[in-house]
Amino acid sequence: MRLCFLVEEHYRHDGMPNEVIGQLTAWGHRVDVVHPGGSLLRMTEAVDTGAHDAWVLKTVSGGPGLTLLEAAASAGMTTVNDARSIRGVRDKALAAAIGRGRGLPLPPTYAVARPELLREIPAARYPLVVKPADGSSGRAVHLVPAPERLEALLPVLAGEGMLIAQPYVPNSGTDIKVYAVGGELFATERCSPLHPDPSVRERRVPLSAEVAAIATQVGAVYGLDLYGVDVLLGPDGPVVVDVNDFPSFRQVPDAAARVARAVLGLAKAGAGAGPAAPPVGAARPLALPVSIPAQASAPVHASAPAQASAPAQVSAGTGECA
Repeated sequence: MRLCFLVEEHYRHDGMPNEVIGQLTAWGHRVDVVHPGGSLLRMTEAVDTGAHDAWVLKTVSGGPGLTLLEAAASAGMTTVNDARSIRGVRDKALAAAIGRGRGLPLPPTYAVARPELLREIPAARYPLVVKPADGSSGRAVHLVPAPERLEALLPVLAGEGMLIAQPYVPNSGTDIKVYAVGGELFATERCSPLHPDPSVRERRVPLSAEVAAIATQVGAVYGLDLYGVDVLLGPDGPVVVDVNDFPSFRQVPDAAARVARAVLGLAKAGAGAGPAAPPVGAARPLALPVSIPAQASAPVHASAPAQASAPAQVSAGTGECA
């Protein structure tokens, strides 16, 4: 197979997705890598319909990679994850509306275009968690204990664009991160960004049936195949506080191979569905990707496509993993 990975500068040297790219290459597949944030993109010629079996996105929120992925999707190409699904979770305000409307246990969510509009949130909703609607990796997440503390924070939030605010969910100081890959779920416990504690090490934990059902529902609601879900165990039960497309998959055993097999399965499923025919006179692309040579003699492994709506298998352990 021939795959195109869109990798933002932020992840250029990260294990995820580079280890997945290396695994696919070792299995004999050709992987073209594009760094959207560091390349001149001729958008009218960037997508060569039929040149790749699938396009895969690993970018930061707000980066240019999603635009290129959407261009591939509009030309009928298979994308991982689905480009519209990624857009649905990258915008946290939109994700809250979609999720609450489909029955996911998300906290009530306010959205504002200007920080000073946060003053209109009733005092009874405090303490609040305020963060950028396009935030990622715990960036600019703030706990505001009372309305009088909001004023000092407004200048800090001024450059963050659209913001969301949610009532704080009391918790133990740790959250559960559930990773979904290849139809399986893996759970880890880690320190909450609101309660940093260097002594808390990220570790694999057992996954309860209740949280597993919620994580599976997240995939179905947003139409994701490879994703992560942040869950807090609040006093009234589990609460979903964030959803990520193509996360780090930390602590997932053999993560690179599992993700690589999932990508292949999704690419094969997309190819079987038959992409839309290219428009007459479609332009050929420039040589944008940097190709990583494939080792044709290596074995090719593939898995069945992950189905977000299908029941997921639960994999969990109790020991700490390196």
